This record gives sequence, structure tokens and C-alpha cells, in this order.
Amino acid sequence: MDAFPAAAPAAFSSPCALCSSSYGKFNFALGAGLLKPMSPPPLAPLDKSHFSPTLFDRMTNEQDYYPRSPAHVVPPPMQQSGRAVAVPEATDPQDRQLLLQDRVAEIIGNCSPGNQLNDPESGDVHLTLSSMDGLTVSLNVHRHILVGHSRFFAAKLRDRWSKQQRSLPYIVEISDCDDVEIYVETLRLMYCKDLRRRLMREDVSKVLGILKVSAAFAFEAGVLSCLEYLEAAPWAEDEEEKVASLLSQLHLESLGAVEVLKRVSLEVAPSAADEANSGCDGQEVLLRLLQVVLEGQDEKARREMKGLVSKLIRENSTATNGGGPGSSIGSSKGRGGDLIEKSLYTASDSCLRSLRHHFARAADSDLKDAAQIARQADNLHWILDILIDRQSADDFLRTWACQTELSEMHPRVPAIHRYEVSRVTARLFIGIGNGQILVPTEARCLLLRTWLESFYEDFGWIRRRCKGLDRHLIEDGLANTVLTLPLATQQEVLLAWFHRFLNAADDCPNIQKGFEVWWRRTFWRRNGNLYQRLPTQLQTAG
Repeated sequence: MDAFPAAAPAAFSSPCALCSSSYGKFNFALGAGLLKPMSPPPLAPLDKSHFSPTLFDRMTNEQDYYPRSPAHVVPPPMQQSGRAVAVPEATDPQDRQLLLQDRVAEIIGNCSPGNQLNDPESGDVHLTLSSMDGLTVSLNVHRHILVGHSRFFAAKLRDRWSKQQRSLPYIVEISDCDDVEIYVETLRLMYCKDLRRRLMREDVSKVLGILKVSAAFAFEAGVLSCLEYLEAAPWAEDEEEKVASLLSQLHLESLGAVEVLKRVSLEVAPSAADEANSGCDGQEVLLRLLQVVLEGQDEKARREMKGLVSKLIRENSTATNGGGPGSSIGSSKGRGGDLIEKSLYTASDSCLRSLRHHFARAADSDLKDAAQIARQADNLHWILDILIDRQSADDFLRTWACQTELSEMHPRVPAIHRYEVSRVTARLFIGIGNGQILVPTEARCLLLRTWLESFYEDFGWIRRRCKGLDRHLIEDGLANTVLTLPLATQQEVLLAWFHRFLNAADDCPNIQKGFEVWWRRTFWRRNGNLYQRLPTQLQTAG
């Protein structure tokens, strides 16, 4: 068996030590069982929509190994087997055959002067590539080039096997290729001295295909060059998953693969120094973002960033849980969801402390920083919106229902400063009424007992001052909230509302529909009677 020749030098020189000394760190496909005894594994289908019609017209000023005249560049012979050829750009089998033949011929034809790929005079190996859809491509290649760059070919073309061939050229077959073009491109790289120049203008999808074939061939210089390309090149968002998936599949245990994956993951082989320097985890990052938004001075920018953060949290929830927002919130399994929820509640606690502080000062007639009341109430309303969207607002409701101190100070604060606080209460009514917040009866009763009177007092201000407010949404939410209570409590709340509404009109929410439902529940449907008796309060009022 021939001694394994030194592989071609890595295409790039980088501080990451992507060089020949890193080759031993790879767990290549040959040892991992990715290769069949006679052929590499089929490639995953590549997205050819990214391919340019002149993909291969890019080789200029390359220095290659063996000089020859351009006249020796010969298109590879093409053979068609009995099965159909699946090339997406054409429908007729013969057209697909010709199209693919032209593409492979273009790869060979665009080799720079001196490249010996497919030279019938000097080639001592006749390599046949058979696609999964029946197309066969034959190339004339060189044993010392293949053996010098690929451990797969080094094993296949060992001395004992070569002597059994008796005559040149040696015959080698590789079957089940998904994309013959990619295999030919990878072979071409073995003849190329400057891999960087060859790869630098390719798209990510094609380089991923070359990487997979290079790993299957144990073509280490090709793998290293593809990894450095992927580490440096920009990716489209939909390509990130393809890159991470392929690198995980190939198990490339090298610094190059780790550097690539660091672009999309914080958890890929972090060093102790990285962890010490980062100084924060995901929760601290989110808390920092929330705090910056909550304390921002430019209101227009603050509104825009609130929308952005809400969107990103919503997208994270959907991607993490594989379903609708908050589909697994509250369970110990959803680590990402738990982190976000803790961050939101930490931020809301900070806003609530600030609100109590400024509310107390305003209640004592110190209105110097009274504008902070509306600001902190608006912050709480925003956080509550996110929690409701994540189906995680139960604890927020319980905390808000226990704010009896705030409720008691409420009448002493001017309405112009306090009405934003009642918007938080209104949002909770909407959440309960729509089934987005599910808490026990005691919590719902406590919320009404603590905040309903304050809400009534501020409703006129909310209606007049809040642009774009859906009054009917709030009224329906309050009515439905009351109707979730025990019948006796419904009666108590609704009769008090009836009296208030007759005296406040537009400054009182109209929950007449809820009143009608309670009436029918109490007097029309009880024991099957259509009508029993009016409550004592109504008889007295009449």
C-alpha cells in the first residue's frame, strides 16, 4: 500500500489554525460509516434555485499542478441508463440529459490552463459516477491526485487492488450520487491549488453540497476550505438551519466546525474564558433589553422597540414550543419559556415598585414626578399584553388584585394622572372575559373588590383620552368577568352597576348584556319557571 501523500495545503491561512495540523481532529465519514464500501452516501437534495446559469465561469489565474494544453480539455462522455433522469430544469428525459451534460462539460471546460481533470491521455483512472436517477458520467482522473487528497480513494486504490487491475486505466465506480455536478465540482477542487479563489463566489447551498461530498471522500483540504467559507460568508436566515443540520450530521470535530456553529448558537463548546467574559446569561440579556425599553426617553422609539421586543418574544415562544404562543408555558420542560416569563415578571415588579412610589407622592399632593404614574402604568400594560399572549398572566392578575394600598390611594390622585392605572385593570377584564386568563374564583372576586370602583371612576377618562380604544371590548370583558362569578356575587355586582349606570351614563361602562344574562339565569330558567319574583332591590326601586 502506498504511503499516504501529503494533502494539498489548506486553501486559507487564518488565526483559527485551519491548516494541515488540524486534519487529525476530523471524524470523517469513512470511519463513521457514512460511506458504502464502493460509494459515498447520496447527497441531500440541493436547492438549485440558488445556482447561477454561469456558475463555473469563475476560474482565473489559478495555479494548478500539471500543465497541459487547452486542447486536451474534453467534455466527459455521458451515458443514459434505462431509468428517467430527474433534472428539474427540463421535462423531457433527453433534454434533461443534454442539460446536465452541458453543465458537467462546463465544469471541465472552465478549468484553467494546465488542469488535467478528464485528460484522456494522462489519466490512469476511469471514474464512473452514477446518479440515483440513472445518469452516468465518466471521467479520466489521476490516481496520485485522488490518493494524495482523499483517504477514501487512498483506501480504494491501494497497491494490491491496483495490481489486480492488470491494465490501465483503473476502473472505479461510485453509485447513488444525488447530484453529479457536486461530485464533479469536488473532484475539480482536488486539482485546484487555490481553493479559496474557487469557493469564494459560490452560494451557501452549493458549498454545503461540496462539504458533504468532501467529508464522504475524506478530502480534508476541501472540508477545511468549505468550513472557512461558511464561517466567513453571510447566510440567509433560511440557510442557518441547513448549515447547523449538516455540520451536526457530519460530526466534524474541528475548530472550523465549532467556529461556524458559534454564529447561531451560544452553547457550542463555550470556553471558560468565553463564559467569564460574557458576564450574563440569556435571562440577563432579556432583562437588559426590557429595562432599556422601559426607561427609554424617546417615546416614538420606545413604542417602536416595544413592538419589536414583543414580536421577537412571540416568535421565540412559537419556535421553542412548536405550536401557538405559550403552548407549554409554566411547565418545567420549557426552559426558554421559563426564562422569558421570569424576565417579564422581574421587569413588572420593578415597574410596580416605581408606580407605588410615585402614586404615594401624588396622593400626598406632590405632583413633581406625577407623569411617571402614567409611564409605569403603560409599561405594566405592555408587559401584561405579552404575558397574556404567552398565556402566563395568572400571577400578574393575583399580584394586581392584592394592590389594596394603591386602590386606597386612588381617589387622592388627580384623575388625569391615574386613569392609565385603570387601563391595566381593563386589560385584565378583557383577558378574563376572553378566556385568556384562568384563575380561581377567589382571585377574580378579589380583583373586582380591589379595583372595580377605581375602574368605574376612571372609565370616562379612559374613553376620552385613549385613542383607538375599543370601548365595547372592555365592556364585554367586564360583563363576562362578572358572569364567571357565583350567582349571588353576580347579583351584587350587577345591581350596584345598574344604579351607577343610571346616574353616570357615558362615564360608566355599559354591561347591559351581562345584566340580561344574569337576569335570565336567575329568574327565567330557575326550576323551569319563566318568571318567579323580582329581587327586593328592584321592587323597592320601582
